Amino acid sequence: MTEMYVHGYHRQEHSRLENQAGTLVDLLHAGTAYPAGSLVLEAGCGVGAQTLTLAQRSPDARFVSVDVSAESLGEARRSADRAGLTNVEFRQSDIFALPFAHESFDHVFVCFVLEHLARPVEALAKLVALLRPGGTITVIEGDHGSAYFHPDSPAARAAIQCQVQLQARSGGDALIGRQVYPLMVQAGLVTVRVSPRLVYVDASRPDLVDGFTGRTFTAMIAGIREPAIAAGLIEPATFDAGIDALHRTTGADGVFCYTFFKGVGAKRKSVPSDRE
Repeated sequence: MTEMYVHGYHRQEHSRLENQAGTLVDLLHAGTAYPAGSLVLEAGCGVGAQTLTLAQRSPDARFVSVDVSAESLGEARRSADRAGLTNVEFRQSDIFALPFAHESFDHVFVCFVLEHLARPVEALAKLVALLRPGGTITVIEGDHGSAYFHPDSPAARAAIQCQVQLQARSGGDALIGRQVYPLMVQAGLVTVRVSPRLVYVDASRPDLVDGFTGRTFTAMIAGIREPAIAAGLIEPATFDAGIDALHRTTGADGVFCYTFFKGVGAKRKSVPSDRE
């Protein structure tokens, strides 16, 4: 996999992912649980930010969590050890060359991965091949085009657009959330259902003000300051004003909204004949 993870692998990014996972656990994982004895592949587990919730909520299922980054896997293993998890195995592997037999998993979970891939349908199709007939794939992605806020700010919107452009240049798509349904259908999944998961933040929700608006979304945008400026996408003063404006939305009269998209689809239980 040649695509670059635009956010980087530094410690601050690890912390941001952990903050995001902890803040959004109920929003993103509601409805996701696996039966006892199930074998579940988590494709692109990163630092294990979602792994902990998956394994804790389905303690009698078994998980194989893979990622291309050895550094991220090291963080994931340490987090799992601290949590006392015994139902997760970590493996280093590229999502386009996974070392598993066809139809060897009951379920697949993919969260915040497709946005970084130039060939998301191909990746999904490879994961479908690993599913047993009737097994499911769960896909969760965000969409930066869904971010809106008060007070509004052209500078903040320009800073967010820098993230979209940088991700596109690295082969990804920060607007992929709105495409979850067609991508899953193109990959051959059936009975696909997508539900929008809206994050709405105002001063009455201090946990989200800090955990999502401040330490997740704004921190993510702030983290691409240097590459955005180096690429000539924005002037330093405009970018800094945009970050200040995003922080401003955490004030007593501020509001911030963002939408994630969660899709669940199944592999056909049988291959239709030519006459069907």
